[in-house]
Amino acid sequence: MMSPLSDLLNLDLTDTKKIIAEYIWIGGSGMDIRSKARTLPGPVSDPSKLPKWNYDGSSTDQAAGDDSEVILYPQAIYKDPFRKGNHILVMCDAYTPAGNPIPTNNRNKAVKIFDHPNVKAEEPWFGIEQEYTILKKDVKWPLGWPLGGFPGPQGPYYCAVGADKAFGRDIVDAHYKACLYAGLSIGGANAEVMPGQWEFQISPTVGVGAGDQLWVARYILERITEISDVIVSYDPKPIEGDWNGAAAHTNFSTKSMRKDGGLDLIKKAIKKLEVKHKQHIAAYGEGNERRLTGKHETADINKLSWGVADRGASVRVGRDTEREGKGYFEDRRPSSNMDPYLVTSMIAETTILG
Repeated sequence: MMSPLSDLLNLDLTDTKKIIAEYIWIGGSGMDIRSKARTLPGPVSDPSKLPKWNYDGSSTDQAAGDDSEVILYPQAIYKDPFRKGNHILVMCDAYTPAGNPIPTNNRNKAVKIFDHPNVKAEEPWFGIEQEYTILKKDVKWPLGWPLGGFPGPQGPYYCAVGADKAFGRDIVDAHYKACLYAGLSIGGANAEVMPGQWEFQISPTVGVGAGDQLWVARYILERITEISDVIVSYDPKPIEGDWNGAAAHTNFSTKSMRKDGGLDLIKKAIKKLEVKHKQHIAAYGEGNERRLTGKHETADINKLSWGVADRGASVRVGRDTEREGKGYFEDRRPSSNMDPYLVTSMIAETTILG
C-alpha cells in the first residue's frame, strides 16, 4: 500500500491545467546546483516564453547583501522526471538587474564563442563522459567500502556485476531512465575502475547544448542521491593512493574533422591545444593536479601528450578515427568537477578560432 505522503506526491494535477517549473542554476562555487519551483498557468515548450525570475544572490555567494537580486534567464527546457506530467525542469543562467551576465555565468561566455560564424559553420559536437563517486552520507566514504577500511585492489570492479563488486546500481539505473525521460541525450552508463565510482555519457551534442545537458543530468543525479540518502561526489581524486580518479573526458569533432582528411585537422587541433595547455588546465577543474599524475590512466599535468588508443595520454585518438582518416578526438584532461560550458567553449575557441 502507498503511504499518504507518496499518494500526495503522485497527485494528478491535469484538471488544474497548471504546471510546475523547476528553475535550475549554478551557485557561486561553480559546482553547487540550486533550484526553486514556480507555478505556471499551462504547459510551456519554448524557453523564451518562460518568465524571468530572481533569487537572493547573497545566499549563493554571487551578490552583496545590500544589492542581492540576481535575475534568472530561462535557456533550456526538459521534462521533469520527478513530477512527471507536463511539469518541467528549466536550465537558467544568471544576470544582474541591469542585464549583464554575473561573473560566474560561464554559459554566456560560451554562447559568445559558439555564436561566432566560424564556429557555427563547423557544427562542433561534444560528447562528455561524466565520472562520479557515490559516498555514504554521514561518513563521506565510498558506497560498498568497509567502514574505515578499504576493499580489495582495483581490477574486478570495472563494468562488473555482483553484490561484492557493483555498489549503487539502482541509483545509476534510476538516473539513466530519468535522463532519457527528461529528453537528455544520455548515451550510456557503466561501473568504473574504483568501486563505488560510476560514469554516464552525454552523447554528441552541438555547441552550448552539451553544457546544458550535462548540468541538468548532474541536477537529476543530485536529486536521486538525495532521495537515496547518499552523496554524489565529483571530486577528481576522492580517495588518495592506488585508486583511480574521476574525470569528465570530453570528445570533440568539427564538421571538417568528420569529413575525409579530417585526421590531419585533428592533428593540427591537438598542436593548437598543446600551445594553450596551461590555460586549458587552469580551467579544467579544481584539484585536477591530484588526478593528473601520469598514473591510473592519466597523463602528467605539466605537458600535453597524445596517442592512438592511449589512455595514458592527455588526448586520445580512437583506432576507428585513425583507420578511417576522420572522426573525433578525446580530451582526457578535464576533471569530473569541470564546468562543461567552460571546457567545451575553450576547446572550440582554441581549435577553431585559435
